Amino acid sequence: MPELPEVDTVVRTIAPHIVGRRILAADFNSRFVTPGDRDALAACLGGRLMTGVRRHGKFILIGLAEPGGLLTIHLGMTGKLLHDAERNAYTHGYFALDHGALVYEDIRQFGRIEYSDGQNPRVALLGPDAMAIGAQEFASRLRARDTKLKPLLLNQAFVAGLGNIYVDEILFRARLHPLTAASRVTARRAVEMHAIMGQILLESIEQGGSSISDYVDGDGRKGSFQDRHRVYGRAGESCYDCGVAIERIVVAQRGTHICPRCQKKPSSRRA
Repeated sequence: MPELPEVDTVVRTIAPHIVGRRILAADFNSRFVTPGDRDALAACLGGRLMTGVRRHGKFILIGLAEPGGLLTIHLGMTGKLLHDAERNAYTHGYFALDHGALVYEDIRQFGRIEYSDGQNPRVALLGPDAMAIGAQEFASRLRARDTKLKPLLLNQAFVAGLGNIYVDEILFRARLHPLTAASRVTARRAVEMHAIMGQILLESIEQGGSSISDYVDGDGRKGSFQDRHRVYGRAGESCYDCGVAIERIVVAQRGTHICPRCQKKPSSRRA
């Protein structure tokens, strides 16, 4: 699933092509991607000017003028938002613009395209964005929870934008086991983890994100941060730091990659 760096990269690459452009017509054909009245949605968007595009967590938010409103796109697991791509069997959203087109493709159709007059209700439920939250707020929120670190960081109501890839990478670099209770992490370690989180997310954005399977940016280009993963997807390979084999375990029903030496199992002591 595209996570914060991948969605941020998509936003950066489509923005020059769509901001200030007008939607001449829209077409939708998936009851999963666009549940509800698809014809009414297309009619609502026709003729609207796109005034800006931004990201919160894993959501793409496109501002509309005349009279206003918000187009919200979530890429799900296999969604792609592309500039001027040709239609194909997986095209489930097509926006003909006054110059070019914006195309939504989704093999598995787990993504969503939604319109709202104001804030999208699903976005309203999200926690602070992982790239915007301050160190002290992050540490306070973290240490107030008894939840294990991995499921907590995956919880979009706690902090928005992280997924399986980046949680594994953050916890490895922070030398914290994913089963450690958040409340057992010291304030100092929590602040350190916040800095590591920001560093990893920025590094990935600079590399165009991680292309594990379907992800490409708005111009159809793959990212390269997957070549810099320390643990994710490396089960059985040697840890770059200590040489011990990376293990894949299951935490909160999610495949999780750790170094058993660098990330010690939690004890009763504070991490």
